[in-house]
Amino acid sequence: MNTSLNRRHFLKTTAAVGAVAAVTGFPSLHAADSSKKIVVGVMGLGRGMAHVNNYLGLSNVEVAYLCDVDERRIGSAIKAVEAKQEKKPQGVKDFRRILEDKNVDAISIAAPNFWHAPATILACAAGKHVYVEKPGSHNAREGELMVAAARKHKRVVQMGNQRRSYPMLIEAVERLKAGDIGRVLYARTYYNAARPTIGKGKPAPVPAWLNYEQWEGPVPHREYKDNLVHYNWHWMWHWGGGELANNGVHALDVARWGLGVDYAKRVTFNGGRYHFEDDQETPDSGAAVFDFGHCGATWDDSSCNPRKAEKNPFVAFYGEKGSIITGGGNEYTLYDLNGKELDRKSAPGSDKFHFQNFLDAIRTGAKLNAEIEDGQRTTLLCHLGNIAYRTGRTLHCDPKTGKIVGDDDAVKRFWGRDYRPGWEPKV
Repeated sequence: MNTSLNRRHFLKTTAAVGAVAAVTGFPSLHAADSSKKIVVGVMGLGRGMAHVNNYLGLSNVEVAYLCDVDERRIGSAIKAVEAKQEKKPQGVKDFRRILEDKNVDAISIAAPNFWHAPATILACAAGKHVYVEKPGSHNAREGELMVAAARKHKRVVQMGNQRRSYPMLIEAVERLKAGDIGRVLYARTYYNAARPTIGKGKPAPVPAWLNYEQWEGPVPHREYKDNLVHYNWHWMWHWGGGELANNGVHALDVARWGLGVDYAKRVTFNGGRYHFEDDQETPDSGAAVFDFGHCGATWDDSSCNPRKAEKNPFVAFYGEKGSIITGGGNEYTLYDLNGKELDRKSAPGSDKFHFQNFLDAIRTGAKLNAEIEDGQRTTLLCHLGNIAYRTGRTLHCDPKTGKIVGDDDAVKRFWGRDYRPGWEPKV
């Protein structure tokens, strides 16, 4: 064994961890605590059950709380955890009960988009680390406040764009940076699905199993409709951000990562709600286009037509010498300019990589793969694309901050939102 080399590696690694902690303000634990048990609570037990199962598949994690406004979900979730964990978790309907428990280290947020920022900000103030699903915010102002809260309270906040932790995609991005396809000039991203109509909802009594007031949480009250919960809120601006914030954020995050860019200087969106006449307000088809100055990206959405014959990639990077294509999993293929395949890499993909990275950051100060500030740069692209669609205008932005310039009306109408009294996010 080369003890000198090992010692140098140890010192280098330790210095790197310390540097990360110094830059981010993460409260890294002493190396002796690197295997410390992390106690978590999970908010939202739809997508949140994937969080639960990933935590239970990792070492030294206790799922202590399960939270949902749908009481039907809580009982089945408790049984699922009891089957894999000795200690029975507590079921709660109000996530603030989790924040009151000093033994809880972190909260994992998989509630609807409009809950992401308010819950994250409150959790940081309560001293909890946060794993928050994409897109992480309902609007651009919330993204700014989330970052401010993470910095003020020195909390680890990971956004759930899990491909940032896929080993093969990490390798693909390194090859882009290394110049394997020359200067990278453009990225095209795609989302195709076969979503049916959501119909036209009717006012209805709130189901006995649903705490609708708690579900609404920070958003101004609107009458309950029978086509709203649990998923169709995505397609109404009061609650969601459409397909761009729902799935576009995943692909655009990979695109921005590979291009090595932060903020766009110009944003457009062309499209509409074409397939059905129903309650959906957000577009089902269209394209968002982002100009970064020296390179660009597009997001092509076809939510109601899967375009099976086209076999579109998830993200395609185009460079001077060739292209790198990914299908959305833990994989990539390298081509030359003539379309000749030069290399192909793939491996099983898993969200566990991303959750493990989150736990490592809490325990040791390891660098997060999707720290909230970087994650919200991608989410801002989605917010800007939606604003461009809703205004029908091209947005011009400050390439250093991402803020809209020269369009006060767009900023006033869409940069932030109104809140139910008492729920305004504050840092």
